[in-house]
Amino acid sequence: MPSRSSAEAIRQLCPECGLCCNGVLFGDVELQRGDHRDLLAQAGVTLFRKGRKTAFAQPCSLLVDGLCRIYADRPRRCATFECRLLQQVQTGDLPPAAALRKIAAAKRHAAEVTRLVRRLGNHDESAPLNQRYAAIMAQPIDLAAAATDVELRGELMLAVARLTDSLQRDFLG
Repeated sequence: MPSRSSAEAIRQLCPECGLCCNGVLFGDVELQRGDHRDLLAQAGVTLFRKGRKTAFAQPCSLLVDGLCRIYADRPRRCATFECRLLQQVQTGDLPPAAALRKIAAAKRHAAEVTRLVRRLGNHDESAPLNQRYAAIMAQPIDLAAAATDVELRGELMLAVARLTDSLQRDFLG
């Protein structure tokens, strides 16, 4: 059980963020021994085999308005993940207001990547953002195509670099 200050940090930051559940930080979640597979399946989460593990894809369908519908019974990987911002707020190294500004900036970067991905024709909102980006970048560049498409791919690469930098610096590690 988190400490009172830890619980307060979670209450302040996590509902405003959701990047660990919405397909921006992670592409899937591998289940661990003791996770409630039946509960996930009953809640409508599609499980799949990933090597010897069972997993489910992000974005998580149980994330609704910034909150997990099965928070008390969420998988162990979900329960134990704490981003760098949350850790810094819990230790007092970063004020919650500063963490919320960093969350807002990362969400703006993710929104820009999403906007560009959609403009380039990928509208599969059920896939994690990294897979959507990879699908676009796997397509050959047609230099004879409209200059707009080539320019958009360049903008997308820069937007992904900004997002990746933000995620690495503030959330992962």
